[in-house]
Amino acid sequence: MENIKWIVLAIAVAMYALVIAKQDKKVIFTTAAAILVIILGIAFPGAIFTTGSERLYALTHAFSSLVNWNVLMIYVGSMTIAALFLYSKVPAKIADWIVKVSPSTGIAIVLILAMTGIISIFVENVATVLVMAPIALSLCKKLNMNPTMFMVGLAVMSNLEGTATLVGDPPSMIFASYAGYTFNDFFIHSGKLSIFFIVQTGLLAGCIFFYAVFRKLRDKTEVEGEPIISVVPAILLLALIFGLAAISFIPNEIPFLSGSFVMVLGICGILWYLLAQKKSGGETWELIKGLDWETIAFLIGIFVVVGAISETGLLKDFADFLSRITGGSKLAGFVLVLLVSILISGFVDNVPYIIVMLPVAGNMANSLGINPELYLFALLIGSCLGGNLTPFGASANVVAMGIVKKEGFPMSFGKWLKLGGTFTLLTTAAAAIVLWILWA
Repeated sequence: MENIKWIVLAIAVAMYALVIAKQDKKVIFTTAAAILVIILGIAFPGAIFTTGSERLYALTHAFSSLVNWNVLMIYVGSMTIAALFLYSKVPAKIADWIVKVSPSTGIAIVLILAMTGIISIFVENVATVLVMAPIALSLCKKLNMNPTMFMVGLAVMSNLEGTATLVGDPPSMIFASYAGYTFNDFFIHSGKLSIFFIVQTGLLAGCIFFYAVFRKLRDKTEVEGEPIISVVPAILLLALIFGLAAISFIPNEIPFLSGSFVMVLGICGILWYLLAQKKSGGETWELIKGLDWETIAFLIGIFVVVGAISETGLLKDFADFLSRITGGSKLAGFVLVLLVSILISGFVDNVPYIIVMLPVAGNMANSLGINPELYLFALLIGSCLGGNLTPFGASANVVAMGIVKKEGFPMSFGKWLKLGGTFTLLTTAAAAIVLWILWA
């Protein structure tokens, strides 16, 4: 029975290796690994999922306890509202207004990048880059300017702010699930400023960095704006934000309440799109089909495999090993979690990484007798901001590279590293310093 946990580990390692090697087939690999783990659980009752001894317990436990359906419902509902928000042209209209009121083009670009970050708090990063890209390209064409730096800015700023709230990115939702965080806990937790304000330090550092890049653009220009289609998606987005904040105050929250609430808002948005916007069934289906269902399927497989690893005790063993490496030093552990997260997330999808490492970081903090938020926030910041390090560290980066290549400005790895790497170091360092001051 003791050997089963090593078999589970081998399955997980093989799964991760294949996901890294073949990103386009990652759902196949995670699904296959989850099925193998469940089959092992059925064949050897009590060996993996130690709380149950019946053979079918592995199957029911995997889908009832290991898969976090509340997180998945929040993700699907918020993706739907985000897609409708972009369709409404409200973000583009706000960007047009920023260009109009800014004293110079350089400042307008910095403000648009900051706005991109703010939008990505609530909207998926790739979608944010896609909706802001035409504005960036239009400005660059008017100025006869290479759009590369602007497009890199859109990608890295969207990745940065996706960490700030519960609905920003899957890693934040996964963190909230593990730590028991509500929507409001991302702002204030235990009487202290929480992850939202820590990330804003990174945003400020990022704005200063891009001001230094674009400050020479002193001329003022205009862009041709598009009319707003409707404010209804913006209202739904505000309802999502304030609704989740209100649910956070409910003591002993009803299971799946927040996920169900966001899903209902998403369904209302779909009905509005179909009926009020007079879209055909085919057009509505295209909108639904265009949501990031691959990540949902990917997460389900990861939840099962990592849940199995956790229940075998392997993650606690790994946390104990890291604690021994740091020699019991709180600072050494903090730096280790942060740097490892940045480096790994620069090359590997941060969703499976953070699912594995959350319990490891939590156990490290517990073994050292310190506040777990110090290491959990370091993990979240490092894994999300670390995606800016390389051109393939995040999906938004890949999209930005594709856009500039299509425009005739292909980007090399070295060029991205020079800009994105500097941005990553500055923003992560700023956020890490504030995190240490607040929570150490």
